[in-house]
Amino acid sequence: MAYLPENLDQVKVLITVKTYPLPSNKYEELVCTAGVLENGNWIRIYPIPFRSLPKDKKFEKYEWIVADLVRNKSDFRPESYRPKSDASNIRILEKIGTEHEWAERKKYVLKEVFNSFKELIQRAKSDEKKSLATFRPYKIIDFIIEEDKRTWKEQWIANYDQYDIFEIDKKGEGKLKKIVGKVPYKYSYRFLCEDEKSPRTLMIEDWEIGALYWHCLAQAESDEEEANRLVKKKYFDEFVMKKDLCFFVGTTKRYHNVGPNPFVIIGVFYPPTKDDRGQQNLFANETGY
Repeated sequence: MAYLPENLDQVKVLITVKTYPLPSNKYEELVCTAGVLENGNWIRIYPIPFRSLPKDKKFEKYEWIVADLVRNKSDFRPESYRPKSDASNIRILEKIGTEHEWAERKKYVLKEVFNSFKELIQRAKSDEKKSLATFRPYKIIDFIIEEDKRTWKEQWIANYDQYDIFEIDKKGEGKLKKIVGKVPYKYSYRFLCEDEKSPRTLMIEDWEIGALYWHCLAQAESDEEEANRLVKKKYFDEFVMKKDLCFFVGTTKRYHNVGPNPFVIIGVFYPPTKDDRGQQNLFANETGY
């Protein structure tokens, strides 16, 4: 039995994931978007030229959208769909806020939560080909920061520059779009699962952490060491110590069938614990980068 029908007309999706924009050879940029249906089933919507969408079509995380989707036949992963036509036909509905201890958000994203990464990998490698899930770590040991390349591949930049690519500004007018900035660091969580003695390390590829880095870099007046200290303060000191942290994880198409562990963290879910009731604006506007 198929995971979902091939065609999903006017389907309602709660957006929970947007990965950091990635230049490519085939598309101007790749932004992997994912979310859950009203029944809690995960779905991936890809590709979407997010930064080129009109302002009133740029959906935020935890907004409900309505779209006509069709199975993405270039992707074997069962959750993968694409817009049937222009992504600008997507309609944005209401946003689920953080009132009542995030209860409304939890109702959808915590319908199926994995505690065993071994089980999750087994299901990804089976005929099920599961590639999206919510995972709750048993214990988070560390937040790892590693230096990365500072520029995109030259071919990506050349492909991008050969076209006059426009995005819609705040006035609704087109302006020439600059290639998205390359975050010169990689961020990962190191954690334990309840059924394993050795820790695992997973990279974080969420748009929020990239946006947070640029926000912190500006706040630190271009001091990268201080910017990373602020990023770790948020993702480890606050999220690990004060939040009921879960990961949204997804496989990469390239490594799904061949990688020992094809998953990366594509989003974090951080409702407050009973000891942390207060909320604040955690991130800069993610669509501004």
